[in-house]
Amino acid sequence: MAISLDGLSSGLDTTSLISQLMTVAAQPQTLLKGQVSSTNTELAAFQGLNSRLATLADAATAAAKPSSLDLYSATSSSTGLAVSVATGASAGELQVVVSALAQSQIGVSAAMSAWPSPSTITIVGHSGTPLEITPASNSIDDVVSAINGSTAGVNATKVASGVDGSGNPLFRIQFSSKTTGADSAFTVYQGTAADVAGGTATNVLTTPGSAVIKTAQDASIKLFAGTSAEQVITSPTNTFTNLLQGVSVTASAVSTDPVTISVARDDKKISDVASSLVASVNSAFVLIAAQTAVSTSTDANGVTTTKAGVFAGDATIRDIRQKALDAVGLPINGHSPSEYGISVDRTGTVTFDADKFAAALAADPTTTMAAIQTVASRLAASSTAASDKYDGTLTNRITGDQTQLKSLGDQISAWDTRLAIRKSTLERTFSNMEVMLSNLKAQSAALSSQLSSLSTSTGTTG
Repeated sequence: MAISLDGLSSGLDTTSLISQLMTVAAQPQTLLKGQVSSTNTELAAFQGLNSRLATLADAATAAAKPSSLDLYSATSSSTGLAVSVATGASAGELQVVVSALAQSQIGVSAAMSAWPSPSTITIVGHSGTPLEITPASNSIDDVVSAINGSTAGVNATKVASGVDGSGNPLFRIQFSSKTTGADSAFTVYQGTAADVAGGTATNVLTTPGSAVIKTAQDASIKLFAGTSAEQVITSPTNTFTNLLQGVSVTASAVSTDPVTISVARDDKKISDVASSLVASVNSAFVLIAAQTAVSTSTDANGVTTTKAGVFAGDATIRDIRQKALDAVGLPINGHSPSEYGISVDRTGTVTFDADKFAAALAADPTTTMAAIQTVASRLAASSTAASDKYDGTLTNRITGDQTQLKSLGDQISAWDTRLAIRKSTLERTFSNMEVMLSNLKAQSAALSSQLSSLSTSTGTTG
């Protein structure tokens, strides 16, 4: 509880005096808070750079892998045959005729108001193993629900189909295999598995009024059509993988004439890898420059002050930057990286000349790609050494700052306790002083009164 002491006996502004004394007493804590602020600023700068270097390390590590620049693109002469390229592709050409598309089986039952008795359903798939399904009742809804809840691999749908002679609604059940391909074929029987085995079960899709709308079939393509090497390949889906190494195709339409698939090295993608490495390096350099720059400010009194950035004069940061510059600037087997479009200008910025890189790649792809992977390997090593989450140089600095912040926080908390005690002591001291002054004033008044009485009494006696 705050104690109001002002003007009690002394007339002093004791609240203001205590406040001033507390300001002096709190100076060590104020200095600690200043250290917290500057350490937080430093920590944020280190974490920002660490994040950018970690991104660079990931990109460079990926680019340094032996197959990282084995990048190819594929084209198709028909929109009915899409092509995709994966790792391991190589240049080549292939002609394909799409003979058939994969499809699922679809069939419908005859129109009915309820499933015939007995209600047991048996579905036999391509494997020949029968699966018995027993619905809760003979209602169409229960039959559909039981089939959809089973493991038969078949979807059932209730379809309205008019009314019977008495005006009762009729329905068909549409059966569809959940997958495509010849192996998705199925037969639906009314009856048990034993009935199916004994030949007494009713084939629901061959009874009068029923129909098989689509038969299950594989997709089919021909390679080398019309030659003695003609080859037919089938797939349960419309996708065929690795027709050429690392190349897959997906058919959406049949074709009469051969469709040409062409695979070629994708120089644009390779160039993008090199360009992205340079961009990641410059991203780190931009942050270093921003955190190193000296800023100037003028206060309200017109006094100009300068302040250096967090990284100014920091040997660790200088070392990190220099190692990155060495990674992109040092010769590779006696050749400057500038021959492949990667240069360092007078300001220390790394530049990438896409045209120069494209020319080098066209002239000598093996050497050019090897040079880029060498640069990537160097960058991976230098950026990982700085940003490794366990023992990176920046990681250690970040950990040190975090440890210091915890220590400073503990010290500030301890000072909160000290200052609270100090304030309480000052308040008691001033309170006691006011009480003493009050008592002294009372004694003085009493003495004055007694002296006055003695003086009066002496005058009367004379």
